[in-house]
Amino acid sequence: MENKTIDKMIACIGCPCHLFHPSEGKQVLMAAYWEARERGTREGFVPILVAAEDATLLECLEMNTEDSGKPAEEYRREMLAAPVEDGEAYFAALLGTRKEEAADDGFNWLEDVLGEQDGGEAMDGFYGLEEPMLLAEIPVKHPWEVFAWLPFGNWNECPDTPGLMAAAKHWYEQYGAVPAVMTHDVLQFEVPSPVDSERAMDLALEQYAWCPDIVDQGCQTVGALADGLAQSTVWFFWWD
Repeated sequence: MENKTIDKMIACIGCPCHLFHPSEGKQVLMAAYWEARERGTREGFVPILVAAEDATLLECLEMNTEDSGKPAEEYRREMLAAPVEDGEAYFAALLGTRKEEAADDGFNWLEDVLGEQDGGEAMDGFYGLEEPMLLAEIPVKHPWEVFAWLPFGNWNECPDTPGLMAAAKHWYEQYGAVPAVMTHDVLQFEVPSPVDSERAMDLALEQYAWCPDIVDQGCQTVGALADGLAQSTVWFFWWD
């Protein structure tokens, strides 16, 4: 069953993939990833690590394409050709929804949601690589276009493909963030350096608006998230 899932995942991804088993070690996997990042800038692809045996992720990728009523190749072409929504407007709309939700739940926005900018934790390495991973060479020019190729969202509060692309484009242009790891419910981005502490709260608000679970079921306040972002080169997102 596991080999069948991997075979189906590779076929679904539809581009060069290299399989790494946990026995090879994280150091080997990460060396291959960074080599692919460098080579991708020359050869015209964006590498991303994909959970190879994640049947739920496979189902999501197939479902989003099938729901469009188009073959995968046509779905990808249309998503890549479509204009990407302005990131600032996209996040402003999401943040308005989060404020309404907080008010409805009786939370004080400043004290209960924002909090103080402290108590965060640094993240400088990728989480959850202790399983077979595919290093996929996605044949797109820009990092945010990975989500046109791998439409894993559009369930519960996980953003749909246009939302994924709008956020990723904005964060790449503002911070150099690149999507690096994908499972069915987790995304991780890599950034070249931690965000300045002066900008960290604004970024944390965007990330909270996009993925409230990282605060509500994680660090508890946007301020703690901001403090962590000011120390981190990896951004972690998880949807319940």
